[in-house]
Amino acid sequence: MDGFVGRIRELAVLDGMLGRVSRGGRGGRPGRALLMRGRRRVGKSRLVEEFVERAETPHLFFTASAQPTAAADIALFVAAAAASSLPGAALFDAQRPSTWDAALTLLASALPVDRPSVIVLDEMPYLIGTDPGFEGTLQKIFDREFSRRPVLLICVGSDLAMMEALNDYGRPFHQRATEMVVPPMNPAEIGEMLALPAAESFDACLVTGGLPLILDEWPAGASLTDYLATAVTDPTSALMVSGERALAAEFPPQSQAGLLLRAIGTGERSFTSISRAAGGLPQASLVRSLKVLTEKRIVSATLPLSTRPSRETRYIVADPYLRFWLSFLGPHLAEIERGRGDLTLARITSSWTSWRGRAIEPVVREALRRLPPGLLPGDPEVIGGYWTRTNDPEIDLVGADREPVARRVSFVGSVKWLENRPFDAHDLGRLLLHRSLLPGADEDTEPVAVSRSGITVDGVRGVSPEELLAGYRD
Repeated sequence: MDGFVGRIRELAVLDGMLGRVSRGGRGGRPGRALLMRGRRRVGKSRLVEEFVERAETPHLFFTASAQPTAAADIALFVAAAAASSLPGAALFDAQRPSTWDAALTLLASALPVDRPSVIVLDEMPYLIGTDPGFEGTLQKIFDREFSRRPVLLICVGSDLAMMEALNDYGRPFHQRATEMVVPPMNPAEIGEMLALPAAESFDACLVTGGLPLILDEWPAGASLTDYLATAVTDPTSALMVSGERALAAEFPPQSQAGLLLRAIGTGERSFTSISRAAGGLPQASLVRSLKVLTEKRIVSATLPLSTRPSRETRYIVADPYLRFWLSFLGPHLAEIERGRGDLTLARITSSWTSWRGRAIEPVVREALRRLPPGLLPGDPEVIGGYWTRTNDPEIDLVGADREPVARRVSFVGSVKWLENRPFDAHDLGRLLLHRSLLPGADEDTEPVAVSRSGITVDGVRGVSPEELLAGYRD
């Protein structure tokens, strides 16, 4: 299966950057820098590998790891540089630099001056973690050496917050680098890759999160049931191991943040319920750990959307795949490893409909945000949900002009994601009742229904799975 379905845009961006390097720059500075970020296992490294292979230019690809000291990182970097395709790679055989300043200066001497080259520093946050001065050193060498040579420097990282902050005002790389986000495969790309209908493409998104490594193991045309029957019973499948590796890379097994993430992943979403599920952590520790999770973009903190302020924050695991893994796979790894994946599969089957009904809501909201103007009432700027502490009312979809406190609510909506169960008059009556309890909504606020199985009642704007996918394609 082609692992680069849906990566045409990203490859085109990289090709464009290398083209600018080839054409040179103003003032004799053709060098360019790119900061690439994306969630773990989303395919960043594979994307860059494909790019340098297609470009057929001299390059160095160095992948950092969680080494205990900067000296260990430098030793691995020197070995990678010596084995690279750079014309001056042999320089690293004769010298053993002991600092990043010396190593990067030597690297500049190894670069060609008459043709483009590429330097890739993969998992750059690890290098900053072992040597906080690395960021400033790299900026200095880039300004003095790399920028004067036809080289494209690509810095890759999975720590979204850290990578985004590298280009902030006051940081060494401010305004020196282009930023690039590598997203997971979206539902439309997943459907194309797996040859699935629209509704089943969204189901596949909930299970795989759009991670290419997992999608590569999903046979084209196979149903969700068929795929899970194979993947869940194989302890070495990408579906099984990706979640564990992602968490291990972010959090030690006994860390408080990891403990809270597992509590949120199993459905504990309010501050109080998370605290209870985590064994009654002190409030200060809970606040601190939740801050870590939200800053790392692993957990999203959301507020009810209406014209009235609210403090009823809810927390949800941001990545659909990790949400699925934490709910069904992570707690039962021992069971699967001893050959009883059939028990896990039965548990998924029995809980799938109710779990999916909740899990699909943030995915639908994101899809609705992508619809072209004119398809939703009032063309809202933001789309969220509304709830109270008692969940009475609880509204799946709210369109408004801003968040978290809106000036105007343009529509209210419901998500019905059941097979053979269309949105009917009973569902509309419930939605209209809840609309009457939503601050900022009135009888003129239009109702919207996103339904997997169609609509059997008038007076509501319907959105089908096919229409949701169209937003991604457009």
